[in-house]
Amino acid sequence: MNESAVYGEYVSSSPEETLLLGEKIGGLLGPGSIVTLKGTLGAGKTVLAAGIARALGISGQITSPTYTIINEYGNKTPLYHIDAYRLAGDEDFRLAGAEELLYGKGVCIIEWPERLSLLPQDKVFKVEIVIREDGKRKILYKNG
Repeated sequence: MNESAVYGEYVSSSPEETLLLGEKIGGLLGPGSIVTLKGTLGAGKTVLAAGIARALGISGQITSPTYTIINEYGNKTPLYHIDAYRLAGDEDFRLAGAEELLYGKGVCIIEWPERLSLLPQDKVFKVEIVIREDGKRKILYKNG
């Protein structure tokens, strides 16, 4: 990941705008990068993940890993899309094989990171999506 500080707030009016922001974030990432996505159900986490995938050169449909826990998308830089919503914590994360994917040759996107304590907070690109009253998404992001 680009080591310079990246902080921002963005208001998205549509899924297309969220996808484009994901592409911009994806352009900052490389092997070993970890991105956490916080937000309620339907906030747009998977849409943002699809934008990151596009930036990594991954084509095809990106789907929520809610039931599979981990979706893997192959490329020169693989993408591991992990959903911690159904996990009971760090031990479940380990048992699912997710911990071994961290810091590897791919990029890890982790939805519902608040369910885990093992992630190194200073090495993570953090994204939070909040649904506003007008239906637009306020997206806050920062690295480290």
